[in-house]
Amino acid sequence: MKTRIDTEFVLVFTLVAFSTCSGFYLPGLAPVSFCEDKGGDDCQTLIQLFVNRLDSVESVLPYEYDVFDFCKDDNERRPSENLGQVLFGERIETSPYKFSFKKDEKCKKLCTKTYVKDKTEDKNMLDFLKRGMQLNYQHHWIVDNMPVTWCYDVEDSQKYCNPGFPIGCLVTTEGRAKDACVINSEFNKKNTFYIFNHVDIKLSYHNGEGEGWRGARLVAATLEPKSINNADADKPTCEGPPMEVPGEFSSDVKITYTYSVSFEENIDIKWASRWDYILVSMPHTNIQWFSIMNSLVIVLFLSGMVAMIMLRTLHKDIARYNQVDQEDAQEESGWKQVHGDVFRPPRKGMLLSVFLGQGTQIFIMTFITLFLACLGFLSPANRGALMTCSVVLWVLLGTPAGYVSARLYKTFGGEKWKTNVLLTALLCPGIVFADFFLMNLILWVEGSSAAIPFGTLVAILALWFGISVPLTFIGAYFGFKRPAIEQPVRTNQIPRQIPEQSFFTKPVPGIVMGGILPFGCIFIQLFFILNSIWSHQMYYMFGFLFLVFIILLITCSEATILLCYFHLCAEDYHWWWRSFLTSGFTAVYLFVYAVHYFFSKLQIVGAASTILYFGYTSIMVLIFFLFTGTIGFFACFWFVNKIYSVVKVD
Repeated sequence: MKTRIDTEFVLVFTLVAFSTCSGFYLPGLAPVSFCEDKGGDDCQTLIQLFVNRLDSVESVLPYEYDVFDFCKDDNERRPSENLGQVLFGERIETSPYKFSFKKDEKCKKLCTKTYVKDKTEDKNMLDFLKRGMQLNYQHHWIVDNMPVTWCYDVEDSQKYCNPGFPIGCLVTTEGRAKDACVINSEFNKKNTFYIFNHVDIKLSYHNGEGEGWRGARLVAATLEPKSINNADADKPTCEGPPMEVPGEFSSDVKITYTYSVSFEENIDIKWASRWDYILVSMPHTNIQWFSIMNSLVIVLFLSGMVAMIMLRTLHKDIARYNQVDQEDAQEESGWKQVHGDVFRPPRKGMLLSVFLGQGTQIFIMTFITLFLACLGFLSPANRGALMTCSVVLWVLLGTPAGYVSARLYKTFGGEKWKTNVLLTALLCPGIVFADFFLMNLILWVEGSSAAIPFGTLVAILALWFGISVPLTFIGAYFGFKRPAIEQPVRTNQIPRQIPEQSFFTKPVPGIVMGGILPFGCIFIQLFFILNSIWSHQMYYMFGFLFLVFIILLITCSEATILLCYFHLCAEDYHWWWRSFLTSGFTAVYLFVYAVHYFFSKLQIVGAASTILYFGYTSIMVLIFFLFTGTIGFFACFWFVNKIYSVVKVD
């Protein structure tokens, strides 16, 4: 369908208040115009409401809309979903909620569901529905590619707009109202579920009169869920007591689903900024800005101090080492002493080169993805775009991985080039895929919508073996063709004995300390990211995340260089693995924080959800380990080459 594209929406900011840090918003879809009367292809009268998967903060298992016994569309169809949507478990389909533009409806009946107590099938369906209410599963509805939100007041007269609303709620056997049951004093019967079987939907539109386009565009969609027990299921009035579902299935249960819809003109909201009212109301955004900025200022200050100390101390060292006086040369100590051993190939050079190749691939993928997200191409309106972009970039970046791994392996003096190429192409992706496959089996057994279809798994394997592996081989071919990286000093045949080290210059304490500073600059941002994944909140601060990414880069590099310098001054020349593990240890702190987040912030219950949480967290930790380790290694590699190339060595 052709729609007129306004130049007005092309470059707009996502956030009104936070635009300077959060980048701008390119919606990715042309606006759709709606009219009261059908007037050609450029104007629609029917508004279709779509339903997405249902999820819960108490369970990692999302379920499709059809799994619950709700009213279904007679002519159900599913829009095409991209790879990212499938991997995230999104399952969008049409619903029986269909509206005509500017035609208000009052208490319109959708369907009635009857559960007979003697039927096993009915008992199972009602039990599943009650289980969903007990775990606070949330609907996610979509109108015109925009979430239908439930807006309500929270503390300090703030309004929070939730892009989902619960199936219902539960009053426990002790009489405690759980979750949404606290909003209504009539929800007070012990051991009773209250299902939200009615919704009041309000659609706001911006009229195009005088703005050069025809019709109107939807700029907001809100609803209010209600629980109503209609006395007459055939002629509902949407008045009466709440719809109770007893905890004990002792009699037949009849649930009638209804809705009301109203339209309201709003000239204040432009189509291009229609997501702002959702994003600005997200919790923990305003109050965290001072903390985040404070953290970044501290990190920048420490980085400046580290850089200043390193430059001044190194300048003195190099000037002293380059003195012609022979007596001074004989008394030399510190990092120049180990010039004949500092470039001695590391143990397990094969594994290190493989890790560095994979880390390079992840680093480039992350940089490009965050850069595109900053420009607004991966905004919340483009569902699944972030994951799709990441996967496609990872597949296409096999060549740098193969090249870096092969070149470093050749520098280490390795000769088993076939093993190196195969490990680079298969080791880390294989670990991630094996973990992902096991998690998918659990999702499949539990009947979750997040279970990846077999066809998608085959497609992922085809991308891996059909594109990524051959590209890795090509990169490795060019890497092995190039000469080994030339070192500034020669390596002695006999290894030098390393003197007794103090506690702080031993490998383990240095590695443990090395990850503290990089983690310090990301842990607040990490809170938002974990919230978006596990608490189903939208993440939109990509501009600020890109800034934190740059700060992490600098901090990892400087922390590793500083510790590497201390170890070389202590005449310990085993820096290859240590430089990788020093910044890579940030991933261990990430895992510890994820464990803390699980026990302190989430209410996840059930063995399957717990296994899934830690299974997916393990994938994140491995990727972050390779990413940060690679940054630290190359920073240290550059530093060591630089300092030994400017001193005179006999």
